[in-house]
Amino acid sequence: MDLAISEATWLQSLGPHSHELLEQVGDVATECAKRADEHDRTGTFPAKDFDDLAAAGLNAATVPREHGGLGLGPLNGDTLTLWLMTKELAKADLSLGRCWEGHTNSLVLLQALASEQQQERWFDGVARRGQKWVAWSGEPQARKPGEGTRFGTSITAVEGGWVLDGTKAFATSATGADWALLLVNTAGPGGARHADAPPEGLLLLACDLSDPTVTVDESWWDPIGMRATASHVVEFGQTFLPEENLIGTPGAYLHQGWQSAFTPHYAASFLGAAEGAFDYALEYLARQNKTADPYVQQRAGSMKVNIETSHLWLAHVAQLWDSGQRAGAQRAGNSARHLVEHLALETVDHCVRACGARSLVRPSPVERILRDLTFYARHDNDDHVLATIGRAALGETHDSSFFKP
Repeated sequence: MDLAISEATWLQSLGPHSHELLEQVGDVATECAKRADEHDRTGTFPAKDFDDLAAAGLNAATVPREHGGLGLGPLNGDTLTLWLMTKELAKADLSLGRCWEGHTNSLVLLQALASEQQQERWFDGVARRGQKWVAWSGEPQARKPGEGTRFGTSITAVEGGWVLDGTKAFATSATGADWALLLVNTAGPGGARHADAPPEGLLLLACDLSDPTVTVDESWWDPIGMRATASHVVEFGQTFLPEENLIGTPGAYLHQGWQSAFTPHYAASFLGAAEGAFDYALEYLARQNKTADPYVQQRAGSMKVNIETSHLWLAHVAQLWDSGQRAGAQRAGNSARHLVEHLALETVDHCVRACGARSLVRPSPVERILRDLTFYARHDNDDHVLATIGRAALGETHDSSFFKP
């Protein structure tokens, strides 16, 4: 694929090691793509994909080098390489890309907030044993039509730690992860996103998911797309979380705005889905001898420009993170997340319109890409994201992480 404009700007910023890593990820992603349809049909976590990433030495991407990792991400001065790795995996399977995001973002949080002793303990499990991590906050309080109960957790302080009861929804990688970072509120249900309690009530606690008091309810997760993320409801029944598993100071996740480091990472996954549709369209249109059609040419041109633009935005935000311009990175990250969502959805639409209905018939990957991207773009409400960008531009008080007024 010719991305000459982008290559002149963002690819030249990557060193030889980054290019080697992206080539490795591309090789793994090729095999993951072959399994994506089966994972989607069965709604099963892509465990073999993560095994392949671990075997290739890629699963510890955001673990610092001194702890045996690759040292990528916004805390290590190499953000773009991480996001391009995510793009390649999401291009193969957007559900895989989301599970990978959750894993790598969790390790960023450990590097940012965990003690040195905690890092030595948990990073070793990732780098040496291929352990998989996730971060769960989801406790939506408003019921949808037909929903009988709210989700949510309650936590009680006891000698030596806390006891957790209740449920979390949208728990990505629920049947595949080994450890979870739990965002729980001492004020009661709501997690980080849906709680109105003071920030100091938000605890970040590591939970060993092999604990028998942690169970998974697989009956709830039956979505139109992103099925293989296995984002089930997880139930905690008197789960003991020891003091040594408390990460950082209470409220640090909100006070330091860590969610804003992950917002543009979602955009990298959106871009992967768009690039997957574009590659399919180029091959399909050539085989169907439709490349001389001027309307097809316009759609191909639009797809190419959308993908180039998305790369440039990601490279821009990554550079801000790597140069320590955190406030600028937060603002630009929200803009990138908003824009790339629209560019990616438009690219998939161009693909479908250019290729026709057969592109939506299995085993065409476009059918899955369309469902997955449509669903995953709801991860944040884009109306709220855009309003937050506007509030920042107008000098109004705003929440850059969770897009609240």
